[in-house]
Amino acid sequence: MPADTNAVSGMPRLILRIEGAAVALLAIALYWKSGASWWLFLVLILTPDLSFLGYLGGSRIGALAYNAVHSYVPPAALALVALLRPEIGALPIALIWFAHIGLDRALGYGLKYEAGFGFTHLGRIGRQAVVPGER
Repeated sequence: MPADTNAVSGMPRLILRIEGAAVALLAIALYWKSGASWWLFLVLILTPDLSFLGYLGGSRIGALAYNAVHSYVPPAALALVALLRPEIGALPIALIWFAHIGLDRALGYGLKYEAGFGFTHLGRIGRQAVVPGER
């Protein structure tokens, strides 16, 4: 692990981004197979990004809010509930949530550190995102 956890680069970063793309593609394929409405998908795909509003309370609260809805754990719990209780119809929402997180990870948007929005587990994002050895 690099001394600066915000300077993630190379193969681990690439693998994490590919994993994100794989999760997104799988979630979208399962959503398609579920027969759920694509209008619902379009309406909800960006909903997790409302967590950005947490940054109005500062970097610590912002990172906590963002990470709470950009971890795979909450949609996995929702998917489990949906599988155990299919009558509630929550599986499409869980799949949309997985797709959102996977797309974010594939694009390099990782879980946030308290140092600020641009500091993620996948490296820096934004204007100061120069990662050693990458361009």
